[in-house]
Amino acid sequence: MLNIDIISVLPELLKSPLEHSIIKRGMDKKVFSVNLIDLRDYGIGKHKQVDDYQFGGGSGMVMQIEPIYNCITYLKSKRNYDEVIFLTPDGDIFNQKTANKLSLCKNLILLCGHYKGVDERVREHLITKEISIGNFVLTGGELPALIVADAVCRLLPGVLNNEESALTDTFQDDLVSAPVYTRPAQFNGWSVPEILLSGNLKEIEKWRDEQSIERTKTKRPDFEI
Repeated sequence: MLNIDIISVLPELLKSPLEHSIIKRGMDKKVFSVNLIDLRDYGIGKHKQVDDYQFGGGSGMVMQIEPIYNCITYLKSKRNYDEVIFLTPDGDIFNQKTANKLSLCKNLILLCGHYKGVDERVREHLITKEISIGNFVLTGGELPALIVADAVCRLLPGVLNNEESALTDTFQDDLVSAPVYTRPAQFNGWSVPEILLSGNLKEIEKWRDEQSIERTKTKRPDFEI
């Protein structure tokens, strides 16, 4: 079973998406677990401080190393982690290949950044991998952490009702998925391609492969085909 521990200064932001739909069903079936860790439980002093001003001046607060170190050290005393991941705008761009790789892990820590970022010593000594969901800045790493957890957990056997569905998702083979249709076959004068109604599975699969390649060339010319 995959275990994901998410460290956040605002764990309440993460609760609702984990309590619904496929993710909740996966946890109910004990295919994986997602645990929310409140960094303030490891904060400094009576006010449970987790951030401070930058050395050298500058705008914005910085997450302190001590609470993060104490939190990660405690978690590591309970289990061995495959990766300790920091969600940060300047990390490696998250993609399906990374999701596939992480889905093979047993234990992951996701550290949500906040404020101006974390003390650089956290990145130098405590983090094994840095992930970004895109070249833009959010108010914190909570949404990226949820995206990573969702993308990884849905790949685990037993999470989706149809496990083959995940294998045919966009980007699984560095290709965009072929177009899909459902009932009715005719609507407002718009028709479903005849090949999909033919019942010829071999030809349908061929059509889907061709459509996938063409759509990838059009929509994602940055991909090498």
